[in-house]
Order: sequence, then structure tokens, then C-alpha cells
Amino acid sequence: MPWHLLPALATVLLLCLPGQRGEVGGGPHVTPADLASAGLVAYCAVRLLRDRARPLTRTAALLFGAPALAVAVATVTATDPAAALAGYARITQVFVLVPLAVLLLLRSRRDFHWVAGALVLLALVQGAVGVRQYATGTGASYAGRDVRAVGTFGPLDVMAMATTVGYGVVIALAVGLALPATRTGVRGPRRAALGCAAALLVPLALSFSRGAWIATACAGTAVLCLYGVRRAVCALTALAALAVLLVCGTGVGSGLMAERFDSITRVSAAPDRSVTDRYGLWAAATDIWRDHPATGVGPKGFAAHRDGHASVGLSAASDTAGAGHAFQREPLLSPHNMYLLVLSEQGLLGALALLGCWAALLVCALRRVFDLRREGCFDLRRGSHFGLRRTCCCDSPRACCFGLCRAGAGAVGGWGPGGPSGSARNPSGGAEPAALGCGAAAVGLLVWQAVDFLYADIGGPTTVLTSVALGLAAWWALSPAAAAAPPTTPLTTSVTTPVTAPVTAPVTAPVTTPRTSPPAPPAALLHLPLPSPTSPPQAPGRADAPTAPPAAHPYAPPACRTTPDRERIAPAEAHR
Repeated sequence: MPWHLLPALATVLLLCLPGQRGEVGGGPHVTPADLASAGLVAYCAVRLLRDRARPLTRTAALLFGAPALAVAVATVTATDPAAALAGYARITQVFVLVPLAVLLLLRSRRDFHWVAGALVLLALVQGAVGVRQYATGTGASYAGRDVRAVGTFGPLDVMAMATTVGYGVVIALAVGLALPATRTGVRGPRRAALGCAAALLVPLALSFSRGAWIATACAGTAVLCLYGVRRAVCALTALAALAVLLVCGTGVGSGLMAERFDSITRVSAAPDRSVTDRYGLWAAATDIWRDHPATGVGPKGFAAHRDGHASVGLSAASDTAGAGHAFQREPLLSPHNMYLLVLSEQGLLGALALLGCWAALLVCALRRVFDLRREGCFDLRRGSHFGLRRTCCCDSPRACCFGLCRAGAGAVGGWGPGGPSGSARNPSGGAEPAALGCGAAAVGLLVWQAVDFLYADIGGPTTVLTSVALGLAAWWALSPAAAAAPPTTPLTTSVTTPVTAPVTAPVTAPVTTPRTSPPAPPAALLHLPLPSPTSPPQAPGRADAPTAPPAAHPYAPPACRTTPDRERIAPAEAHR
């Protein structure tokens, strides 16, 4: 294990501890994961001071410096600056310091996989606890029954387990699809990753969190589209058929879960109590922003101004019980919408800075993924897949890059005209699929968080987990190490150059120069010509005379033979 990743891994895995929050109130709740994140930031600061380097690029400094400056201005101009200091520290920790620490801590894609694997492990642990709570009736209270899966976070943070499991689904799906399906040595990890993604769907459904369901569906669709539109359509169709079979055929979740699904379509016609309270909180946040449009009321100022702008029908708190806790009332101190929370507390200045940072990260991450696919899947100058001198069966580089043609769909993790990915015909040795897995995971995390912030905001023990996810996405979008190709060892052929011995007597046979051939692609078989019958015979009795190179096997597979750059392969011949 890379020891420099220990602070980041501790920040993630300490969330497995039970009892993250045990009391109701609006005061700050410091968890072991928060302390570990503070240690992570301190460790990176010490490294920077020791190395005396400037590791951040100008883009990274601008994107993360703008939100820090905007929240500082909102704190100074707040109605209660002393009370806004705690909110300033929290927002700076979540959206600036911890993401930058993760960005500086990761050195390679291997480090990315370590931190992402810790997120998946946390999701598996919390998901297993949640399934057990549903099966034994020891979960949080929902519709009069203690069946809601909340993991070790308790009933006061019902969204925490859903957030953790949603991250795990997105990462496992992205990394699993990146691994080649036809390579003998990597079938096990691919099946394990995709199996984890499928298994985590069970605790996600048992969390009864509609926002997490919608966010996971959007992020999963985005990840699948990055691997090809055809694959996305097939996967979504199979998933929908499986869901219908489980609900209608076997009756799994036909009661509470089906009712929860139906409530998503009735949020405007017949909303339940939680949706009605959320609408009231959204309206209050909008009114607060109208009164303070430029810089807002300051961090942590929504709770103090809520009652002056909310309607009479708004509930002051929500009921919580179960999972080992007695009945408690949890006050509604936020609008359950991150965008409206930032708009009301930091004004238009803070909203533009923070939302602009997230949008820029998403654009940079998508651009790097598309550049990687364009270079690895289809070379515009040579018309090759993963650097092979083969032409595509289609004439559209854009369609091949997006997986619309049969070759583009099989270029990463599948079959195409060039054969299985990750085989000997891939000279990069799987470097492109591994990088694409990191990029797809980063894009999926950003999409998941962007959609989830429509129904939720920061708060609870998984807030630090959100900052780690943003750090992973920022590393992929901004770090030069994410785009750098890993060091590869060039493959050499086994052809030996003829060595001539010192000649003491004149030789009557004509001296022929060694035949030169254009460089063949790595890992491809060399087809050398057989010796001509008119070639001059070798001098008898000379053991050190130059010998002809061995001829190629007459039954060499046709997939290993290259075709000229300008020769197009007909679609009918691509499947022979």
C-alpha cells in the first residue's frame, strides 16, 4: 500500500465506525472522519512547505480560489459575522481544502484506484449493515415500521448510507466496464467490480431515498454513455427488465418500495409531507436571496432567517426514530437544496463562484475523457484503434469515438474488427482502458453530486466523503499526472542481425545487404519472406556463416496481419 495515501484512506474508512452522531441540535458535530480530514490537509501543507514547490496549476488555483474568496466575502458581510465563522470553516473544508489535499496527494492512476477502492469498501460495509437492518426490522422508522436501511449512521442521517452506496455503485460500474472482458487475467476483477455494483443496488433501494435513486440513475447512465451509446441502451433495457421481474414477478418490494417509487411521479399532483416541507424551504430560501441578492445572509444564516420568510404550514422539525434511537425531532436547518442554500447564504457572488467551479470541473473531466477516447480508440491521422494500423469499418471518427459503430463499441472492453481489447493487438497493454475507468468514475461522481444537490445539501458525517469525491474528480480534471501515459516497456522482436566473420580469402559469392522492413506494430508477428531459390549458396564448411532468418508460420492468424493505411476494410469482411 502507498503509505502517502494513509491520511486519505483513513478519512474514508473511519466512516465505518458506528455512532457518528448521537444527539439532535444545530451545533457542530465533529466526527473521527473530520479529524482525519484535518490531518490530511495538515499533511499536504507540511509536504508543500518541505518541498517548497508550487504543484497547483493556474486553472486549479483559479477554480478553487474563487469559492474561497466568495465565501470569505459572504462571511464578512453577513448579518452576524461571528456566527458565520463556523460556516466559513465548514464550507472551506468541504469545497476547497480537502479536495485540494486529495488533488495534491494522488500521484498516479494507481493512487486514484486505491482511494476509489476505499470508497467502494465503505459502501459495501454500510450496505451490508443496511440490508441486515431491513431484514431484521432494526432500521430507521419509515411508515410506522423500522425497515429503512441507514447503516451505522443512525436515523438522524437517513441520507448518509444512500450517499455512500451511490458513490460505490458509480465507481464500481465505471472501473468494471473499463477492464477488458476478453483477457484471461482480468476477467475476475471485472466480474468482481460489476458484481459489487449490482449488489450495492439492493441497499440503495432499501434506503428509500428518492434523491439518491435519481442521482444514481443519472450518473450510471452517464457512465454507460461514455462507453458507447449502444452499450448504454442495452444495459438500461436489461436493468429495467430485471426491475420489473423482481417487483412484479417475485413481489420483492411490492409494498413500501412500490409506493415510494410512485411518490416520485406525484411530487406535484399529490405530494407527501416531506415534499411539502421541502417546497416550503425552497420558497423561504428564494425569499432570503431576494432580500440579500449580492452576498446573502452569510454561512449558517439560513436557520436564523427561515422563520421570517417561511409559510405558516412549514414544519419546524421532522420525526426520527428507530435504529437503536428513541423518538426525536430533527430541526430543519437547511432548504435541502444545495444550490438554493448557497444562493441564500452567499448570494449571487458565491453561487457563481461555487457553481462555476463545479461546472468547470465537469467540462474539464469530460474533455479529458473524450481526448483519451479519440487518441486511444480512433486515431484521426492513421485511422487506427488503440494505435493499430487498421482502419475502421465506418468513415466517421466521431461515431467511432462515441461507440456508435461496431468497432467503437468493441474498442474498450469488448470485441471489434481488430479483435479483443487488451490482447496482443493492443500495444498499450490496457493503459487506455485503465485511464478511461478513472475518467468515467470522476465524471460519474460529478454527475451524481450535481443531481443529488437538487434534493439535498451538505451536512452529516458523509460531508467529508463528498469532499473526497470532489478531490478525485478534481485530480482527473486538473492534474497533469492524470493525462500522462504510464511508463511502458517497448517490445522488441527476436530477429538477430547477421554477424559476418573476418574473411581471410576472397569470396566469389556476391555480398547481399540485410533486408530492411518498415517497423511492425508491437506484439505483432513478423512475416519475413522465405529465402529465394536463386540466392547464392553459403560456403561449405563454415559454421559461422550468416544464416537466413526463420520464416513465419504458414498458419499464422489473419488478425495479426496489418493492412496498409489507405486500404479500407469492407463491413462484410470485418466479421470474418
